[in-house]
Amino acid sequence: MLRIGIVAGEASGDLLGSHLIQALKQRRPDIEFVGIAGPKMMAEGALSLFPIERLSVRGYIEVFKHLFGLLLLRRKLLKYFLKNRLDLFIGVDAPDFNFWLEKKLKNRGIKTIHYVSPSIWAWRKNRVKKIKKSVSHMLVLFPFEPALYENAGIPVTYVGHPLADMLPINPDVIGAREILKLKTSALIVAMLPGSRQSEVQQHAELFVKTAKLIYAEFPHAVFIVPLITRETRHIFELAIFHEENTLPIHILFGHAHDAMAAADVVIVASGTATLEAALLKKPMVITYRMPTLSWQLLKRMRLQPYVGLPNILAGKFVVPELLQDDSTPEKLAEATIKLISDSVYLTDIKEEFTKIHYSLKQDAAEKAASTILAYLK
Repeated sequence: MLRIGIVAGEASGDLLGSHLIQALKQRRPDIEFVGIAGPKMMAEGALSLFPIERLSVRGYIEVFKHLFGLLLLRRKLLKYFLKNRLDLFIGVDAPDFNFWLEKKLKNRGIKTIHYVSPSIWAWRKNRVKKIKKSVSHMLVLFPFEPALYENAGIPVTYVGHPLADMLPINPDVIGAREILKLKTSALIVAMLPGSRQSEVQQHAELFVKTAKLIYAEFPHAVFIVPLITRETRHIFELAIFHEENTLPIHILFGHAHDAMAAADVVIVASGTATLEAALLKKPMVITYRMPTLSWQLLKRMRLQPYVGLPNILAGKFVVPELLQDDSTPEKLAEATIKLISDSVYLTDIKEEFTKIHYSLKQDAAEKAASTILAYLK
């Protein structure tokens, strides 16, 4: 029996990890996986020693609040891995947590694979020196990333993005609306405020006020908000109650993919959801708010003008980004209304997103599995 240590830090990593585990087990059913896993990875047989939610902290101030607990958890995990033989370790994203683990394990002679490059092309470019000491091989999702690692002498493989493999080139809008029981003739605005409680706290009131302004222009509009926990749902419901409880806002338990597929336009907090919206060929307005100090620190380290993955991949502003102080109900509503009303702009967006989809469609899980299995021989 081969044993692979694996750690994912949030929902997007759980999805990537589950596809990878499935691809590896199809070719080597004798592998067992142990570490920190979410529900999708556990469904594929991974043993999770700690809840994945313990790692789902974002922003400098938020991480600092939980720092002692995170450091203690990481040391417990390292102790377990060193006590129980590992054939290989895979860190799925969560770079600040995983690179430390990977360096310690690599120094003990254990091969370490990191799946998903941190955004060294966007900020903190000097991290590549730290990465070189930590990883035996880097698996990257985007086509511009390999050169960054090759130049630093780090073994790297471009595998593409699993979402591009999962999602059809032409999304089924009518089918998605039928699943969600939405009228085919309605104007559907999907609003994705983020998956963490801290993100929903930042965006709930903003999104409700934005919906109110859009609804004044388009009284046939329907707003759908997919949320994955009772806590985030409660936060958003309070924002609706305090602002305007007669708006046609429908909160969904999950169904983020269906919500975006059904939508005419998407308002989305920056993150993996922006890529999914692009692969579904949806016009979108990208926004993000965070605590002021976290924003000031992050802003000073940015290396390029874009934060949204669709714009980064296109190398230009295909869709608008309204961040922090620019993230107001008035500006969000204005940008969304422009997207709804400009048919030429909509056609250009769809063409750009189709190009991105083809470039990322690489059978990612299989390519990643092949690279990893070469280290197990």
